[in-house]
Amino acid sequence: MRIVIVGGVAGGMSCAARARRLDESAEIIVIERGAHPSFANCGLPYFVGGEITDERALLVQTPASLRAALNLDVRPHSEVVAVDTVARTVTVAAADGTYTLDYDALVLSPGASAVRPPIPGIDAPHVQTLRTVEDAVALRDRVTAGTRAVVLGAGFIGVEAAEALAQRGVEVALVELAAHPLPPVEPELASLVADELRRLGIDVRTGIAASAVDGDAVVLEDGTRLPADVVVLSVGVRPDTAVFEDAGIACERGAIVVDEHGRTSADRVWAAGDATLSVDAVTGIRRPVALAGPANRAGRLIADDILGTGRRVPPPVGTAIVRVGELTAALTGANRASLRAAGIAFETIHLHPNQHAGYFPGVARLSMVVHFGADDGRLLGAQIVGTEGVDKRIDVIATAMRFGAVVDDLIDLDLAYSPPYGQAKDAVNLTGLVGQNVRTGTLRLWYADDLEAVRAEALVLDVRRADEVAKRALPDALHIPHTELRERLDEVRAAAAGRPVRVLCQSGVRSAIAHRVLTQAGFDSASLSGGMLTLHATLGDHPFPP
Repeated sequence: MRIVIVGGVAGGMSCAARARRLDESAEIIVIERGAHPSFANCGLPYFVGGEITDERALLVQTPASLRAALNLDVRPHSEVVAVDTVARTVTVAAADGTYTLDYDALVLSPGASAVRPPIPGIDAPHVQTLRTVEDAVALRDRVTAGTRAVVLGAGFIGVEAAEALAQRGVEVALVELAAHPLPPVEPELASLVADELRRLGIDVRTGIAASAVDGDAVVLEDGTRLPADVVVLSVGVRPDTAVFEDAGIACERGAIVVDEHGRTSADRVWAAGDATLSVDAVTGIRRPVALAGPANRAGRLIADDILGTGRRVPPPVGTAIVRVGELTAALTGANRASLRAAGIAFETIHLHPNQHAGYFPGVARLSMVVHFGADDGRLLGAQIVGTEGVDKRIDVIATAMRFGAVVDDLIDLDLAYSPPYGQAKDAVNLTGLVGQNVRTGTLRLWYADDLEAVRAEALVLDVRRADEVAKRALPDALHIPHTELRERLDEVRAAAAGRPVRVLCQSGVRSAIAHRVLTQAGFDSASLSGGMLTLHATLGDHPFPP
């Protein structure tokens, strides 16, 4: 059997290695456009920033090492320029000419190419991407302390690139068309990321796009000129599939359509990675998922399917994580926007638990947003920002989601506990407890986005301590510490004058206690989800309106 694989790195090389382990007799040929069939593309920003110092550390495997270890025929600097799915051949353009290869199985893993916005000056020599080892070397060599850089696009790669350049002493501006950096992240958490980027000295410009690259400046739509000795393009990617679409392989919005085994519309042709459409595990919407983990796993399972031992490629839940200065931001599953677009009814809870026992030195807060089904409680998505312990919690929730857990199931997860590492009620367990309270009606929530309506229609009751209220408070709220509430219910009743009562505290814990007191005393009560911490993150540093 001859297996031809187009594209290396994650999906392609994973497929090739697995195929060899399953079939020692197969002829496996990998056609790779670039110089490196297997490199650490996720490590490129850290090479630019100087944390990875040796370029060779980015090269996971070379054609020679792959030949020696797995007997793979890897052909770098070669590009597939045509496919005939009837004759089962590919046409390859290489440095020494063009040739045709026949195949018994064809695997497409071409990846994606960087989007280049159609603006004047975008092809200037100081405008570059960060997609290959060569890109990373060029960018590292181009910048020194005092260099002025503009990064266009504040997605994961753009944020990592901005952080890396700032570490090198570069003056960095980060430009994002969306309302905040890391657009898939919920706004109340993205504001924490934006604050950290600014703490690193990065000039964050959101809600605006570049209109031109004019010499040593990037011109924004409002006419602002940002000095730019180097411009890093990171405004998105598009599947690199034109050749395969021309061959009649079904594509949708430029991405290859595959079934649950990675099979395309053409017989004996499979596809994996950034160039394919995946069915979202939560929403059911088909979309590309440009993540290394799903690509690696899909490549392996495609090899299994080719050689007759396969199981389906599970739909990805889209778990991702990024470091931003001293913060870590992570997400899994769907956010509010995608849930609404899919017409899925959901509940949202905000939590701010400690990452380990509060009495142990070094305690730090996690900020969490979790969505679950309004009808069935099924976990739909989670996002976490914090300085420590983010990766552990997001991975636990992602695992629970993979197995179809409802939010209540998180209560009973038996997680490792010791004061330096967590709490007896871990942040994940606490998520389950709060979620269950919401599902059973024990806890009723109101949200920061409801603030204007709440202030117009209800009494806002602040149950924090006096010293907390003195720092930041709603000017028209009634202040009664939660420890005094039972004795002062008459004050609440008089102030409410028949209106609903909406309670708040710093993080949502004390207001939940107060809510139970009020509810059982006959009040129409609800507790602010995430408390003042979430309200502040939602509204930013602007003072509350009078």
